[in-house]
Formats: sequence, C-alpha cells, structure tokens
Amino acid sequence: MTGPLIDPFARSIDYLRVSVTDRCDFRCTYCMSEHMTFLPKKELLTLEELDRLCSAFVRMGVRKLRITGGEPLVRKGIMTFFDGMSRHIGAGLDELTLTTNGSQLERFAQPLWDAGVRRINVSLDTLDPEKFQAITRWGSLEKVRRGIDAARAAGMRVKINTVALKGFNEAELFDLIDWCKRDDLDITFIEVMPMGDMGDGTDGTLRLGQYWPLKDLRARLAERFTLSELSYKTGGPARYFALEETGQRVGFITPLTHNFCESCNRVRLTCTGELYMCLGQEDMADLRAPLRASEADAPVEDAIRAAIARKPKGHDFDYSRQRADGQMSRHMSHTGG
Repeated sequence: MTGPLIDPFARSIDYLRVSVTDRCDFRCTYCMSEHMTFLPKKELLTLEELDRLCSAFVRMGVRKLRITGGEPLVRKGIMTFFDGMSRHIGAGLDELTLTTNGSQLERFAQPLWDAGVRRINVSLDTLDPEKFQAITRWGSLEKVRRGIDAARAAGMRVKINTVALKGFNEAELFDLIDWCKRDDLDITFIEVMPMGDMGDGTDGTLRLGQYWPLKDLRARLAERFTLSELSYKTGGPARYFALEETGQRVGFITPLTHNFCESCNRVRLTCTGELYMCLGQEDMADLRAPLRASEADAPVEDAIRAAIARKPKGHDFDYSRQRADGQMSRHMSHTGG
C-alpha cells in the first residue's frame, strides 16, 4: 500500500511524537513516583533503530517529529539521532522539535539549533525556586532558566508548557504571563492527566485534587485581559488565544474539559518500539519485532499501516464524576510527554 496515513475516521496522521527514553533527571509529582523502576536498557530501541523507524514514518507522510521522553536530552549520544533526523528537514519533514524539562538545555541548545531545531517546548510549572524543587523533587529552577536563555540565544523560539495545578500554581498565573511577556516566550497551559501510579496509594485521587479546569483558568485571565481566539496552529492539540492588551499568544490543552480527539493527527512511539494510536487508550502495536526481524522496510511499513487502521475515535479521560475515569496504568514518561 502507498499513500498517506489515514485513520478510520478520515484523519490524516502527519505528526509523530517519539519517546527516546523513559528516564528523567526530575521526578515531577504528577508524572512519576519518586522511586521509579525504569526499563532495562537492553529493551530500548537503539538510536539507529529509532532513526530507521522515524525515517519510515517520514516516508509515509509524517511532517512533524517531536522528540520526548522522559527527558530526551539525558539519553547518551542523543545528538547523533538529532543530527541524523536533520537530513529529512525540507525533504518530507517540516519540523523537528522536542519537549524538554530544560535541565540540559544550557549545553545542548547550540547543537540542537545546528541540527535544525527551531522551536522547543520547556515544561515549567512555577517560578518559585522552592516550589519548583518540591514539584520536580530534584530540579533546579536556576539551571532551567539558564537553559531557556541559552536556547533563545541560539535562535530558538521557546514555548513554556505549564501544567495547571489547583492549590499549587493558581496564584502564579499572572506572574507566569508577565514573565513570558518580558522574556518573549509563548506559554501553553495543560490540564493534569490521569497517567500512571504516583505511589500515593489513592488510585488517582491525588491528581483529582490537583485538577484545575482550564475554563476556570481562562476565566481568571479574562478578568484582566481580552482573549481573542486565533487560527494559529502548530500541528498539536493546543487552542491559541491572543491577550489583546499585551499581544501575547497563550495556548490551552484541554484533554478533559474539551477534548480535541475529532482533529487528532498524531501517534506516539515509545522508546521500546510500541506505537500508541491514542494517549488515552491502552491499545498499541509492536513495531520493534518487525523492525528487528528484517532489514527490509516493507514489514515495518505494513505494521504501521495496520496500527493506524486501529486508531480509535477518542479517549476516555473524565474527572467529572469525581474520580479519575479513563486513568492509564502506564506513566507519561513511558508513552512520551
């Protein structure tokens, strides 16, 4: 079979998110338990295998490739992968980018720019150093901010991804907006999602207590700013608004209060070669087996097409009944952030 990747609901799949590692140098409280058991390294795809799989997706119509983790920049030799993927930019691939916690950006910003990365997302939920260390458990806000500065100095456009957490960063909403305006950063707010066991023994109720609906956050912003919806798209699930008084662009990712399944154009590849057609469903396809079984491209491409043919209409995340319905047993660091 030839032609673009089209799922059963006539959605064109042109965006691949790739987790290159499940490891991270932070232990964010809504993402991981403090004492994580990571995958044995022998189970991970090699960087060469990741290159081969991603190249297959590009041949099959993927135009945007986002590298995630875990923390992608902690993987040994990761720049060889970025350098390899750069050959596809302008030759099928429109954009090569990544989501990072920023901890390693100070030393990787320039090499990433040299590999063709022009836009990155940095996950950051607070501007308070003590709160930052508390929520990441191990992180240094100062180091992350130096990394952001290095990325901007290299020429990259930086977008801040902030998880909206009730009782944690509600009071910082306008401080975050003001900081992004001052440093010419974009910002997107994200609803906390029920992914993985956090080790709190409460079966998702910790995140239920953290859940801050973005409709409430937007209402707070509307007290100070005029919000106008934009047609701007980056290929992902965010809806963007302009703050007319400042000219800022603010994004909202709302998998719970207003899911974006009807326009979903993406799939997620894990560091072990599992392809998840939906973040909020457990169904996946094993691409590692056909990849390792043959040096020919056809078996892998056949497996990819068969997987896309199973892509569901949407997910089941729901907090409306005061429990974390649709909760996924796997951690976000496994599927890719």
